[in-house]
Amino acid sequence: MTERNENARIGLWLIGARGSVATCTAYGLAGLVDGLLEPVGLVTAREPFAALDLVEYDQFVLGGHDVCTRELTRSAGELVAHGILKPDLVTSCSARAAAFESNIRPGILDDADVGFADVDPDSMRLGSLAPLERIEALRADFDDFEERHGLERTIVVNVASTEVVREPREEWTSLELFESALQAGESQPASTLYAYAALASGRPYVNFTPGLGASIPALAELAQRSKLPYCGNDAKTGETLVKTVLAPLFVARNLRVLAWQGYNMLGNRDGEVLADPLHRQAKLKSKNDALRKLLGDPDVHTHVGIDYVPSLQDWKTAWDFIHFEGFLGAKMSLQFTWMGSDSALAAPLVIDLARLAEFSARRGEHGAMKHTSSFFKSPIAGGTHDFHEQMRELLTYVERHRRR
Repeated sequence: MTERNENARIGLWLIGARGSVATCTAYGLAGLVDGLLEPVGLVTAREPFAALDLVEYDQFVLGGHDVCTRELTRSAGELVAHGILKPDLVTSCSARAAAFESNIRPGILDDADVGFADVDPDSMRLGSLAPLERIEALRADFDDFEERHGLERTIVVNVASTEVVREPREEWTSLELFESALQAGESQPASTLYAYAALASGRPYVNFTPGLGASIPALAELAQRSKLPYCGNDAKTGETLVKTVLAPLFVARNLRVLAWQGYNMLGNRDGEVLADPLHRQAKLKSKNDALRKLLGDPDVHTHVGIDYVPSLQDWKTAWDFIHFEGFLGAKMSLQFTWMGSDSALAAPLVIDLARLAEFSARRGEHGAMKHTSSFFKSPIAGGTHDFHEQMRELLTYVERHRRR
């Protein structure tokens, strides 16, 4: 294993850099570095993670891609108005935020993207290029970022809005077929182009979204060829997190779940994107699949609804109704309501995953990071959805690699 260089600078490249999650990540990281925040919500800040030689918060340099022109300060202002960011934190960290803003470059639009009024014209121009030209543009941005800041390595994390769901394609089944499709100029989802650009250029990749990213076999093959770690998909921060904690309870006690009905309301741009049926379908699939697999009953009635409620802004409310049968055929129910800020819940996990991906890369590990499954609704490496079992796997990893 290569020991951490305390003077090394590590790039954290955020796709969707002006969105709420990235904004909370940027100001949160700045607050941690300046001693203005406690590391509440960071898994890697608790014991026994101190036993790992993880990169320190002040070693990260932020950059990213985005397809909109809004300034980071505007996103921060909205989060202040919504009660997510504290005004004094935003004021104190303005210089660090400006440094991040200077490192944001035009991203690539997905062919099926929901359009916004502030779409960057340069992103529109990039969207007109052939897939390989888009990938080269992304790689050039990564290279320039590392060169300007003297970075040891860069971790690429996708925190962009949800893509539309796609039917499987033959060219996704192998790297050879995928690269042939790229050569032929065949259109591909933006998340796969970002993932390809990262992995083909030697950068670990984290997919925080439900998008395909590196989950297709072709890019899993690329990660192995490039000897790089990667992980995803779709971070679980709220309702699904609670489901993966509660569902094993019913299975363990042999209680028969008859129905599990869920309903979500959310605002912000994520909610606006999910108001589109094709984008919403991708999110619903990842939220529902984990529950069905945990319950182990293909006939159980499960349903998740998502509605866009603009006035909720960056807050999300989820209500779940669980109808179950106990001994003697007695039918009972459990209900819970979850209200939280997805962005404030997600940001510390972005930092956690960047630290863990950097650690894996420094150790020379490659392939899917199975030990990170507790962070995701649809873990790329597969395995159980039981949160307790997933955390046990993560802690086993820590014990295996702790500093002696």
